[in-house]
Amino acid sequence: MAKNTLLSDAKKAKNDEFYTQFADVEKEMNAYLEYNENVFCGKTILLPCDDPEWSNFTLYFAQNFEKLRLKKLISTSYAVESKKYLIKDWLPTLFEQQAPWYDVDKSKIKGKIFTLDHDTNKNGRIDIHDLEWRYLEGDGDFRSEEIKRLRDEADFIITNPPFSLFREFMAWIMEAGKRFAVIGNMNAITYKEIFPLIKENKIWLDNPFVRGAGYFTSPLELNKNLSYFNSHDYREGFIRVPGVRWFTNIEHGKRHQFMPLMSEADNIKFSRHKEVKGVGYKKYDNYDAIEVPFTDAIPSDYKGVMGVPISFLDKYCPEQFEILGMCENEDLYKMKTKKYSSDQCKQAYFEKFGKKGTYDLNASGVVLVDGKYEKVYQRILLRAKA
Repeated sequence: MAKNTLLSDAKKAKNDEFYTQFADVEKEMNAYLEYNENVFCGKTILLPCDDPEWSNFTLYFAQNFEKLRLKKLISTSYAVESKKYLIKDWLPTLFEQQAPWYDVDKSKIKGKIFTLDHDTNKNGRIDIHDLEWRYLEGDGDFRSEEIKRLRDEADFIITNPPFSLFREFMAWIMEAGKRFAVIGNMNAITYKEIFPLIKENKIWLDNPFVRGAGYFTSPLELNKNLSYFNSHDYREGFIRVPGVRWFTNIEHGKRHQFMPLMSEADNIKFSRHKEVKGVGYKKYDNYDAIEVPFTDAIPSDYKGVMGVPISFLDKYCPEQFEILGMCENEDLYKMKTKKYSSDQCKQAYFEKFGKKGTYDLNASGVVLVDGKYEKVYQRILLRAKA
């Protein structure tokens, strides 16, 4: 295979499949358990999009089966030959090879299902040593009828799905009305299939990843000599993935903590941000709202509509704020007060960049800077409740 082809495949996979660290799984589950210690009691948990033999999701729930008082654990894998990336020198695990029903050809084209619900080795406890496995009928694709049946059986769905299929995976979960905790990219907040669910408090975020970036292991570690890995991406066996969050509908305490905020006057006087201190807040030209460029600069006493960064959702408390919509092109939330013409977009581009082009002013909030139109980054529109 030519190096450029391999590199192309690797770059695609880099954004698609990552293996989560045990500590990150444990930290997130602890957030739910601290809020409700019985949250998983008597429940069936499905871990799809998984590789059970080395998955830390499977390891965590299997090790803690009795502590969490689970009813059943189900973990499924996707067949190795159905995956989009190349794994050099792939071999099945010893655990798989030692089973009487092991079949080298099936192991390449069939997914696997691991289940845990009773003490198989008769040692008086249920743990990881009691996992049982078999081949699936198909390759383990979550969209198959086989995996849908497992979804319908489960109470919780917990996993790190392929980022490229995040929209489809979330629709798959919501269709069944299940509780879930899944890892996704922060940009998924802006998807028109996802944001309405956040607005309606059917999905919320938890953010255990330090500075918004997670470190994951990856199948691509086998190709780590490729040039796209650098000191920023790859460190001590882990791939750095920025902008990742937990998307969930499981209650946790952080979700109900009010953000401590200063008043509008105090922000203007004391803010650590030069864009606010001594300056105040600009009003949008195309929304009846003020621009708040930083979450910690939200004025506590402002009663009108505010546009805030999407990272605000890390600290969103539904008792403190009401989400009204988002600055976006289609005016899905009927909040635009102005739509720019094609000529205005072209003129704004020329004034900003000094050459011909078009500046899509309708795609976001717009402020006037020195008399010129200036787009801001993606903003959520909200109002304080208190």
